[in-house]
Amino acid sequence: MSVYYTLCFLAAMAITIAFVNQYIMKIQTTIAITSGALGISILMLILGKTTWPELQQHAVEVVKTVDFGEFLLQGILGFLLFAGGLGINLPALKSQKWEISILVIVGVLISTLVVAVGLWLLAYVATIPLPFIYCLLFGALISPTDPIAVLAIVKKLGAPEQIAIQIEGESLFNDGIGLVIFLTIFAVAFSGNEASFGSVMALFTHEAIGGILFGALLGLMSHIMISATDDGSMELLMTLCVPTAGFALANVLGVSGALAMVVAGIMIGNWTRYTGFSEQSRKHLDHFWHLLDEFLNALLFLLIGLAMLLVEFHWQAWILVLLSIPLVLAGRFTSVALPYLGFRRFRAYNKYSVRILTWGGLRGGLSLAMALSIPAGVKLGSSGQVELRDLILMMTYAIVIFSIIVQGMTITPMINKAKAAEKAGFPIE
Repeated sequence: MSVYYTLCFLAAMAITIAFVNQYIMKIQTTIAITSGALGISILMLILGKTTWPELQQHAVEVVKTVDFGEFLLQGILGFLLFAGGLGINLPALKSQKWEISILVIVGVLISTLVVAVGLWLLAYVATIPLPFIYCLLFGALISPTDPIAVLAIVKKLGAPEQIAIQIEGESLFNDGIGLVIFLTIFAVAFSGNEASFGSVMALFTHEAIGGILFGALLGLMSHIMISATDDGSMELLMTLCVPTAGFALANVLGVSGALAMVVAGIMIGNWTRYTGFSEQSRKHLDHFWHLLDEFLNALLFLLIGLAMLLVEFHWQAWILVLLSIPLVLAGRFTSVALPYLGFRRFRAYNKYSVRILTWGGLRGGLSLAMALSIPAGVKLGSSGQVELRDLILMMTYAIVIFSIIVQGMTITPMINKAKAAEKAGFPIE
């Protein structure tokens, strides 16, 4: 079956689960789709191990038809981040630019280091010794919060604006710094090259700064062209060119297409929206991108649930898998709580800010895509009983599923308490 046909059937499956959810589970749509796909994966694994072995093999082959990493990182990521950028309130983002910048850069570095040290110690106790460079690699891929998961779940719960803009802004921008750290450690771990400060800065400048500048140029060009026409259909088609040709060109140039899409989306959503579109066209813009965002999110979260079929489970590694969840939460809490010690010297914050930012720091498809890019064949343990790729993929998948389903379903009471505290006039700690 072709990739196109596979995606067609998977999209229909995701929409069917979302439809059924309206009448049965009645939970947040992306959580329902992930849970439903996870349940289907478990059922296929059980049937494959008991009465119908061909079913599991066929299901794995179907899921493998879609290269998850390429489909996300080289495909729909541009659409999802551009749509997220369109919905960002720029004045609110500017009001917290320092907090977001520190959480994006310093927070990711702190979390990466905390997770790496913790995993190194846990691996030693679990008798699956991990070289520290591989622990850093896992810390780098799991530390950035996933903008797709965050925007799909947390944003829709109506958190207080101060908290919402921090978690939205951080999630949209921190994948850039996280990817730079991951690529640098990846090069050291698998190519034997030593990373100097100069090489890291050169990579950061080209990837991150280049992506921001390219996104600004893309946003400016789009603004000029959209403002030059009164054809509503043409205006929408021009916005569609940004996450397609614009995202592809950014990747060809070697700059961060993700950051470019966020910047271009913010420019069009906060500038072109009010000066280049008519009132009717603005409604069409919002409706079109909301619909496309919902459709692609449904497909992505279905693939996350079905990705369980691609994970090779090793019983020797279960202790590390289970302990990796609280470890990553501890890293996230440290990376938020430490910057907030400084933030509170200059501004008042909602007393639930740290808790919501910690519990709302969801992981998703980006972490899985990076984990899947790790080469196979690196053996761990005294007898080589576990592969590095399998171990990291097991831990990453467990954390992603936990964050989407458990954290996504239980964060609502925290947000409600934060809203109640702000409404009662006691917004600060």
